[in-house]
Amino acid sequence: MTRSCNLTGKSVLTGNNVSHANNRTRRRFLPNIQQKSLLSEVLGDTVRIKLTTAALRTVEHRGGLDTFLKTTQSSKLPPFARRLKKRILLAERKNSQNS
Repeated sequence: MTRSCNLTGKSVLTGNNVSHANNRTRRRFLPNIQQKSLLSEVLGDTVRIKLTTAALRTVEHRGGLDTFLKTTQSSKLPPFARRLKKRILLAERKNSQNS
């Protein structure tokens, strides 16, 4: 199970701890990953997603999960988000044809 965001792709970074004596030891910078259930209005269901707190704020700022995925380029999304975007667009297209 990787420590990466399913919406933005942000993952673990590496660097150094530097002491006062300038000794360097390797360390890991872990993203703040949370497991959340977000409501998809088009799908009419909740989706459980592992995402960073920064991504959660971005989703809320853009007006929800559906609009976040629709306005973001597919090339900038990780595979999980691309599949979810495709499901949302297909459901939206199906709902518009039935109306």
